[in-house]
Amino acid sequence: MARLWLWAGGAGLFLALLVLRSRFSGCRVLQEFAFRIPRRTEEVLYRLDVGWPTHPEHFTGTTFCVAVDSLNGLVYVAQRGDNIPKVLVFTEDGYFLRGWNDTVDTPHGMFATSTPQEQSIWITDVGSVVGTPGKRGTGLNPLQFDSPAELYVEDTGDLYIVDGDGGLNNRLIKLSQDLMMLWLHGENGTGPAQFSIPHSVTVDSSGRVWVADRGNKRVQVFDKDTGAWLGAWTSCFTEEGPSSVRFTPDGKYLVVAQLNLSRLLVVAAPPVGDLGPCSVVSTIQLADQVLPHLLDVSAETGAVYVAEIGAKQVQKYVPLEGSFPSFR
Repeated sequence: MARLWLWAGGAGLFLALLVLRSRFSGCRVLQEFAFRIPRRTEEVLYRLDVGWPTHPEHFTGTTFCVAVDSLNGLVYVAQRGDNIPKVLVFTEDGYFLRGWNDTVDTPHGMFATSTPQEQSIWITDVGSVVGTPGKRGTGLNPLQFDSPAELYVEDTGDLYIVDGDGGLNNRLIKLSQDLMMLWLHGENGTGPAQFSIPHSVTVDSSGRVWVADRGNKRVQVFDKDTGAWLGAWTSCFTEEGPSSVRFTPDGKYLVVAQLNLSRLLVVAAPPVGDLGPCSVVSTIQLADQVLPHLLDVSAETGAVYVAEIGAKQVQKYVPLEGSFPSFR
């Protein structure tokens, strides 16, 4: 297994780019975990796959994040705990492949990229990193981080990082493939382009960057090329702010996790050029204290994988037949 590590100045973060190869193993057993359908009249778009994964006993820590490599049909899970594998690798069918713990200290967010030649996993680590120069901070040269929550990597290699899960920073940073800063928004506050715990970031096919501004109970939207602020959604998040955001592969819906409500929202995506009002089309109410932290969506199947820090597991929700005609 070849490894290439990328260190970004500041002990609060490393982005580990791991090139992996794997093979199948495992046998099937069923896992069951109840969730409640909401009482409101909404569309039911997903069902829980109670058989995923086939061996849930591999979840031995607190599962903070999940990333899907849709090209190769792999699901990566990062968990926290002592003397356990920090990263687990499953197939999308639920078979456990392997785990490791020699590259990650305290994982928080992760993202998978893949080409026919290489599989890569990017991880934000909010713990200490032995051998990394510098310290936690707000500096830009060299670039420093403190409690970075998550990142999103485009096919071009450009990176979007939300830095501020309760630490010194509250900012959104865009870096080029060679780690040059392209633009930044960042200070604590409630105004446009200000943040309070920016916790998740994603990019849609129209060139808009969506940030879960958790502490401000809103999703903020930016132009990916210029960084210009385009607007915000607040009406869907009056009870609690969003903790995770990902689009469905067809771009029609934004899937949002709300941590303390143990709830997933499926929100209609707006047309190009107009954010419009926030409209929830479907809700998945999980059991109490499940605490969905971060999620990812398979670009191939549309399945939603949810890392739950309360239940200490990842669950898979699959689209109902006919809900997403473009998925199989």
